[in-house]
Amino acid sequence: MWHGCEDAWGLDLGTSRIVLARASGTERLQFTAQRNAFVAAPYSRVTELMLQREEILHAADGEELLIYGNRADEFANLVDGDTRRPMQTGLLNPDEPRSLQMIRLALERMCGPAPEGARMCFSAPAAPPQDDERLIYHERTVAQILESMGYQVRAINEGLAIVYAELESDNFTGIGVSFGGGMCNVCLAYLGLPAVTFSTTRAGDYIDRSAATASGGTIASVRLRKEAGFTLNGLSANPLDQALSVYYADVIKTAVDSLEAGLRETRKLPKLDRPLTLAVAGGSALAGRFRDDLEAAIRNKKLPVEIGEVRMASDPLHATARGALMAAALDRRAASA
Repeated sequence: MWHGCEDAWGLDLGTSRIVLARASGTERLQFTAQRNAFVAAPYSRVTELMLQREEILHAADGEELLIYGNRADEFANLVDGDTRRPMQTGLLNPDEPRSLQMIRLALERMCGPAPEGARMCFSAPAAPPQDDERLIYHERTVAQILESMGYQVRAINEGLAIVYAELESDNFTGIGVSFGGGMCNVCLAYLGLPAVTFSTTRAGDYIDRSAATASGGTIASVRLRKEAGFTLNGLSANPLDQALSVYYADVIKTAVDSLEAGLRETRKLPKLDRPLTLAVAGGSALAGRFRDDLEAAIRNKKLPVEIGEVRMASDPLHATARGALMAAALDRRAASA
């Protein structure tokens, strides 16, 4: 599938992480990931030299050093705060004055100048409720950044990217769900065409904020507990585990309720002759028993379509980027046909 697709690129532009997928000269894919976060520290020439020596992503900007990517967290405590986010709920963050600057820095560092003829598909969410204008601004701005680097660019819905990544054997027909940091994105596709798309803003960041407030902890402590291998086990005597269980369950309920409403409200449901596979991906889906609890919630609903297998993506953290790469590769083949 991937042989001869070296000039196709897939980009998962997420609230929490940016993942770039490329095809090598073999059938293997290469993924590069960076945290989509930064801190601003007072400028020091010594610090700048040490950042260069440690190969930590940074840029000098007047009297500040902008430290971004995977190791930004290490510097958050030094500047008396958490990392700052260029994106919020899946889109460029209107409350962060450096959002555009930091996204450009991250993309230029990760992607570099485009080889001649390179095609890039990047993920974009479905428009949040009553927020079409922000999505238009986000998509066009990101496209302009990538186009300025020489790429032929197209946005792909994040839920559709999951369908492309996981449901090729189903002829790209089924439901893709991405539980990310800023949003949950859902797409029902038929033969590769999106029929129903929607998003909710209850996802990983919502869990972190809410669990920290309810348990009296910090967002950092919540993230550490999640990364240590949290499993949804019902009622817990530990306040943090109990809060996580409650808010993970709320994220699942919100997604399934929205799926039911979206499917019932649409007039574009295709005629289907078999149950649909539902593929699940995203960092927030990695908690233990998440897939099981999601399937149980789906089975308790009387949906207007029949759901067959509820399948965890083969590589949940890279599935969106892989699906975007698939879309870019198909675009390339169509253009050269």
